[in-house]
Formats: sequence, C-alpha cells, structure tokens
Amino acid sequence: MTEIFINLKRFDVPKSLGGICPVENPKIWIESIIDESVKLGLGNLEDVNVTYLLPEALILPAVEKLSAYPKEQTLNIKLGCQGVYRENVKPRGNFGAFTTNLPAAAAKNMGCDWSIIGHSEERKDKLGIIETYETINKGQHNFIEQAAEAVDNLINQEVLCALEMSINVLLCIGETAKERGDGSFEEQKPRIQKVLKDQLKRGLKGITEYIPKNKIVIGYEPIWAIGPGKTPPGAEYISFVSSYVKTVVKEEFGFDPIVVYGGGLKEENASMISSIDTIGGGLVALTKFTGDIGFSVKDLEKIIEKYMQNLS
Repeated sequence: MTEIFINLKRFDVPKSLGGICPVENPKIWIESIIDESVKLGLGNLEDVNVTYLLPEALILPAVEKLSAYPKEQTLNIKLGCQGVYRENVKPRGNFGAFTTNLPAAAAKNMGCDWSIIGHSEERKDKLGIIETYETINKGQHNFIEQAAEAVDNLINQEVLCALEMSINVLLCIGETAKERGDGSFEEQKPRIQKVLKDQLKRGLKGITEYIPKNKIVIGYEPIWAIGPGKTPPGAEYISFVSSYVKTVVKEEFGFDPIVVYGGGLKEENASMISSIDTIGGGLVALTKFTGDIGFSVKDLEKIIEKYMQNLS
C-alpha cells in the first residue's frame, strides 16, 4: 500500500492574519478540502492511502465532514494530528493538566488515526530550547551529541504515547548539512548512516509490543535540502538512505517499514520518487510554491497520478 501524507501545517490561519488559508474561516476551508477529496475519489484509490495531518483546530470539522459520507467513499482517506505530547492522560493519573499541549488521548478522542512525530520543524524547536539552555552552560563537552540524544528521547516518548492510544505514527528522521558534512557522497555516507541509525534506535525504542497492531512509517527528510534555493537529493541518494533505513529497522526492531520521502513530494519529482523500490510514498505540504502559494486537492490528485504511473 502506498502511503501519501499531506501536512497542512498552519492552514488554520487566514491570509488576512499572515497565513496561507485562502478563506477567512478555516473550518469552511477544511470542509471544502474533505468534500473535494471525496468527490475526486481519493477515498477509494486502489492501493493508496491518503492521510491529512492537521493543526488541532481543523481536526474536528474534518472528522465530522468525512463521517458525513458513506464509508465506501472514504475508505482510504485518513486523518491525523501534527504531533502529540510526551505525556498522556491516564485513568487515576494525570486527568489532563497539559495546558498548550495535545495529549494522545485527546487526539484519539477527536478521531485521529495518525500523528506525525519528529518533523524537522519539531526537532528544530526542541533543539532551540536546549541550545538556549546551553548559552548558560557554555563549554559543555559533546553538547551537540547530547542535544541530539535528548531530542530523540523526547520524540520517543511521543511515539510511545501515540502507539499506546492506537494512533499510527509517521516518524520523521533526517540529517542536517552540518551532520552530513563536506566531501564526496562516498565520504558522507558513514556520517549520514550514523545520524539516521541513532535517530531510529532512540526514536523507536520500546515500540516492539505495538507491532504489527499499529503502523509505523518512516519519513525521510533531507533537512539540508529543504527550503528555497536548495538542491534536493537525487534518486541515488534517496535510494541509499531508504534502503539503509529499512535495514536498520529490520535488524533492530524486527519489521520491514514503509519509508516515504519527506523532503516534499510534488508533481515535478513524483515519477523519480516512485521509481525507487525502497520508497513507499511521500509527504506533501504545499502544491503551489510560488506566487500565491497554497494547497489544492486537484493538484494533489495530479501528484498521486504521477506517482502511481510507475507502479501500474
């Protein structure tokens, strides 16, 4: 099964407030996205799951709109959140003292089947907090390695909280330019492998009991290639990484994961990405990157069609 994830980021903010939602009421916008997705047949594509990952305010209207359609029209459309907190509501435990944070129990209760965890933006935020602390403690030995381990451990707690609530996980991993280092691709390979293996071993610690009941998909984000003016990796690079990720997960955790390309699946690279036999889908954010940037279901349909052409 091909897994296509769409991270709709801050589509709860209209353009009048500096965001990218094209209508003033984001509730109306997400309902239109679900309507069009169903009407274009994304809910019954053959061998393709389409999962929308939503900011918290858009989850309930999306769930309600999707549930208004007959199940046979929505079988392959899933909904998820953009992360869960590292602690969870527990019976006879913490009843919900999680101000500003989304516990997995709340996400499940709202209707989330999936959560994205460890996205590069989340990792950057957590690392920024640790780096702020480090300015008070300058000179600490091996700070970068310790910070990376701390971030992975926090992410692992989030992964386990999601799985405990039967929420499937899209775990994102990836190397920065500094971690990849200079030199030829051959020289970079061992450094790339070390970063990814550390992230996988720490991020997935303790997940074995939840497999195969829950799905865990690995999203590869080449962080060094994300952003305007950056050159994305080619097929050889992505194939090397995705093959290595599958090998590590099989050796360490005993299952063969689906690996999706998280550096931005778009119409321009969909054919190339789908030609890589160790890749099983991708992560979409925007479908229009210049001018009036935004997201269109019709454009998403084109991306999926382009991706699936190589697989038919």
